[in-house]
Amino acid sequence: MRLRRTFAIGAAAGIALAGAAVVALYAADRAFPPPLDKADVVSAEVLDKDGQLLRAFATPEGRWRLKTGVGDVDPQFLKMLVAYEDRRFYEHGGIDVLAIGRAALQLVTNGRIVSGASTLSMQVARLIEPRQGRSLSAKLLQVARAVQIERRLSKEQILDLYLTHAPYGGNLEGVRAASLAYFGKEPKRLTVAQAALLVALPQLPEKRRPDRNLAAAEAARKRVLDRVAVAEAVGEGEAERAEATLVPAKRMQLPALAAHVAEAARRKYPDTTKHLTTLRKPVQEGLESVARDAARKLGPKLSIAMVMADAQTGDIIGEVGSADYFDASRSGWIDMTRVNRSPGSTLKPFIYGLAFEEGLVSQETIIEDRPADFFGYRPRNFDMSYQGDVTIREALQLSLNVPAVKLLDAVNPGKLLVRFRRAEVRPVLPPNETPGLAIGLGGLGTTLKDLVQLYTALANRGQPVRLGDGVTGQPGTIDGEALLDPVAVWNVADILSGVIPPAGAAQRGIAYKTGTSYGYRDAWSVGYDGRHVLGVWVGRPDNGAAPGLTGYGTAAPILFEGFAKSSIATTPLPRPPSGAVRIAQAQLPISQRRFAITASGLLATSGRETAPQIVYPPEGAHVDLGARNGDLSPLMLKLQGGRAPFRWLANGKPLPDLSRRRTNQWMPDGGGYSKLTVIDAMGRAASVGVFID
Repeated sequence: MRLRRTFAIGAAAGIALAGAAVVALYAADRAFPPPLDKADVVSAEVLDKDGQLLRAFATPEGRWRLKTGVGDVDPQFLKMLVAYEDRRFYEHGGIDVLAIGRAALQLVTNGRIVSGASTLSMQVARLIEPRQGRSLSAKLLQVARAVQIERRLSKEQILDLYLTHAPYGGNLEGVRAASLAYFGKEPKRLTVAQAALLVALPQLPEKRRPDRNLAAAEAARKRVLDRVAVAEAVGEGEAERAEATLVPAKRMQLPALAAHVAEAARRKYPDTTKHLTTLRKPVQEGLESVARDAARKLGPKLSIAMVMADAQTGDIIGEVGSADYFDASRSGWIDMTRVNRSPGSTLKPFIYGLAFEEGLVSQETIIEDRPADFFGYRPRNFDMSYQGDVTIREALQLSLNVPAVKLLDAVNPGKLLVRFRRAEVRPVLPPNETPGLAIGLGGLGTTLKDLVQLYTALANRGQPVRLGDGVTGQPGTIDGEALLDPVAVWNVADILSGVIPPAGAAQRGIAYKTGTSYGYRDAWSVGYDGRHVLGVWVGRPDNGAAPGLTGYGTAAPILFEGFAKSSIATTPLPRPPSGAVRIAQAQLPISQRRFAITASGLLATSGRETAPQIVYPPEGAHVDLGARNGDLSPLMLKLQGGRAPFRWLANGKPLPDLSRRRTNQWMPDGGGYSKLTVIDAMGRAASVGVFID
């Protein structure tokens, strides 16, 4: 009886002590948790639209530590890692008792350490809480931390920490940083040889660095491949083939693209570690390569900026703020895509577009290129010569200054700026100046980004889009009226797509325009296909002159090379919209055969106001509006002369409203012959007969 009582008391005491020990361990675990928060400190990354790394920034202590998860690495690598480092990783709770026993027996038998017993969990504990020396107390703490980590994290999360923090020599930490530095690629797809090297390096990262100790790296890789468990993991014969592969002897630079976009992202979101941009890595790589090579040829102090945008979405898919961010001689830190500079002749297409829209001219209209005086303003051509009589098409393709100013005078400079506001672009005028004729030749300031935003309308049937900033801006369609009507846009594209490419460049099916600012300070070229717009600026960031710098000779070759190396397939320019047609000069209405300006700068007129004349559609024209398939489109109507307001009639029936504009639209009831009539405020009328197809 007494014995039974004694046993019961002892058992109760044992249970109490065990319970107290559990409570004490639990309290210690809560009081001294593992420093997992330190493991969250990783390199900030700037990613392209598809998640590819564009640029990374070192951690505050100067480490390249890219966050890496199990899903970021080759599954074969994970099998090799577990097979080599911790075969029972998925079975133990942080401590591998069998491995400890094996290591102790080998120590007693051989008198030295033959193999270790450190698990991956213990290695993670050491990585996130490094300690100097290899004392028994440090080892015991490591064991305790491994148990704590296993209680808090899943096996996959523990692997994530190892993959992120494993040392690879120098300031490289983590599998992604090592793979990029030694193989130039993400570790998603690795060869057996590459995976074996990444398994081998973390044990002695400095002694086995392949860029400094190639023989040691090769020997370490061989040890991994010779391990039976690894050979079983990779398959028969793979280890032998991997041993024959050369170990990389150089460390490469991690991706360092889109410097200005990356810096802007970090300024806006300093606490974010992953910045997703709208850029596309192949495009960015191509544009930066072109800018770097071109700057080398151009010489010192000149820089280059480029912006490529999707004209349908507004996404910036490539942006180069300078030829070299770290080149102080070119002030590379200045983002020249957002600096106001004189755009030269790059705004001329919009002047011509307005003139087309208002029915003032057609492509084959003759216009004079001779010295002209506009109330004291005397524009001259770039080469100081004059061509005499030229067609509107030739005037725009040759970028003649006098014809452009004549057209701007006719459509009104203020109206041009109003159209720019439709695209949410507001060029900067000189202080205390109102819009004058000089704006047609670059007498205002605009940024490369805004210029590309304007040109998205030309690539998008007249509808501009709002460009993002590559990171946080909200790109998208701009609500409201179009910048230009589709027929005018088609005429501009038809002309610009016929401009001869610069010397040595292949025809790429793009429409483009060049510009050179006054004093050879800025060279521009903007080109577009049916989907993308690319703008190029060349000049000195300090606004100094660069004799010989021209849009056609300097910027245009960069534009064509940029399209070629952007990896973007050329999208055909939009098909002609309904009513768009190039009319031969002999078939033009009398009023459109020649555009004339008087010496005073006014449109030439007779003593009185001329009677109205319908200039589009021309008499007898067949206009394809989709009548055959039952999906009719409206017909654009244009007139010249006459006095507003105007009343339009179709087949004798008046259109709903009077109009003060010289353009209008009519929706036919169906196909066949129709007669269109316009009557002005003085009762004068003009008519044409057309066939609706």
